[in-house]
Amino acid sequence: MRPNAIFEDLFVLELANNHWGKVDRGLKIIEEFAQVVRFNNVKAAIKLQFRDVDTFIHKDAVGRSDIRYIKKTLDTKMSRDNYKIMIDVIKRMGCIPMATPFDEASVEFSEELDLQLIKIASSDINDWPLIEKIAKTKKPAIVSTGGSSLKDLDDLVIFFKNRNIPLAINHCVSLYPSEDSELEMNQIDFLRERYPDNVIGFSSHEYHSWDLSIAIAYGKGARTFERHIDIEDDGIKVSPYCTLPEQADAWFKAYNKAREMCGAPGTQKRIPPKKEVEYLDALVRGVYAKRDLPKGHVITSENFEHDFYMAVPLIKGQVSVREVMNGETLLGEIKKDEALKIDVIDSPYSKNKYLKEIIYNRGL
Repeated sequence: MRPNAIFEDLFVLELANNHWGKVDRGLKIIEEFAQVVRFNNVKAAIKLQFRDVDTFIHKDAVGRSDIRYIKKTLDTKMSRDNYKIMIDVIKRMGCIPMATPFDEASVEFSEELDLQLIKIASSDINDWPLIEKIAKTKKPAIVSTGGSSLKDLDDLVIFFKNRNIPLAINHCVSLYPSEDSELEMNQIDFLRERYPDNVIGFSSHEYHSWDLSIAIAYGKGARTFERHIDIEDDGIKVSPYCTLPEQADAWFKAYNKAREMCGAPGTQKRIPPKKEVEYLDALVRGVYAKRDLPKGHVITSENFEHDFYMAVPLIKGQVSVREVMNGETLLGEIKKDEALKIDVIDSPYSKNKYLKEIIYNRGL
């Protein structure tokens, strides 16, 4: 498998701490979104957040309910056994288990669970002790760029490149939620140009549309996509930047439509479908004799306009403007206004069975 293959056309569904420390709620979110994933036939990872809470928060700050980050981390604390239950269900439901570890102990826990992918949060893009620990796992990683400097990003890309560890880079605006005018989606172009060896993605927190931004992102070349997910359950308020199952359905459908409309990869010439070729062949002019021409007449660029004219329709077996070559000889006579047939000239096209068959199968 190609090193970057795991990132390509991958949806990352960020469960974050929306389980609120309740394994049953977490499992319900996983099961509802896994059904939408399966229904839309997309590749998706469901991502948890890991923190070793007992060491992540300084003991003197444990009671600080005035600090939102600390309070939420404590309120959503979950046992390792419960995380294992959730990871097992993610696997069973056909999704890729993934996590964002926020400390070194959580990286070790990710290894213990044998997770396929690791996420580096925007806030940790220059947390080098944590990055070093993640790199030692040799697992493919995704980083979000929100709020980072260009040097931070360059340093991280070089660090992973020097260790031959696949790294995907998500354009991300770390505003929760993000307004449409704050999305800065042209950054996808910038990232693709600056880091051509990395898969570029789009991690989104906007809340007005679940179809336009992904269509734009896919058209710009983003190939991995991330959103926070949640469900309306237990009276818990859903943050506006979170995606509900029905919104994820619209998100996946917009991706599939964008993919259909974009067609072949931008790195290669597309292969036109047969019906398109046939339609264009019907518009090609055929070659007709302008006067009676004898057997043995040599077609040259100098006498062509004197001897022939081009017009529609193209007749089956007729030479078109595409096949006229300098120096071809008539193998038989041709009358004025008759179509110049491939069998009447000494041409490479008449000697190649495949090419001759194409000429006889087109036109009227």
